[in-house]
Amino acid sequence: MSFRDTFERMKRTGDFSGLQEAVPYARFMGISIAEQEGRLVTAMAYAETLIGNTALPALHGGTIAALLELAALFQIAYEIDTPAMPKTITITIDYMRSGAARDTFARARATRIGRRVANVRAEAWQDDPDRPIAAANVNFLLA
Repeated sequence: MSFRDTFERMKRTGDFSGLQEAVPYARFMGISIAEQEGRLVTAMAYAETLIGNTALPALHGGTIAALLELAALFQIAYEIDTPAMPKTITITIDYMRSGAARDTFARARATRIGRRVANVRAEAWQDDPDRPIAAANVNFLLA
């Protein structure tokens, strides 16, 4: 089954667990996806292996960056009809506060979708979506 067919089936059923098969790293990171009001919310379940600073404890910046990149990737794939997974060109992360040792969520929105390139903004939070812990700007090459 092609990426396009897989994603269309997920949209129809509302079951996005198949993305863990399409992106094995998402499974490794404990990522899950749910649809809310036409946008995807990507969740990263807390695991002790995600900790970077054991003194606080705080999530490793790389795990937060991965969550943001995956949220942006899933959102752009959700919005456009593409035969293959978009490829990351660049990603810029802004860390705003440390991520505590708990579940973390991210939401993304496309700021521009062209024929070959898409720009996406993603934000991660823990308790309140209005208090993000990090944000990302991601550029994708479209198939």
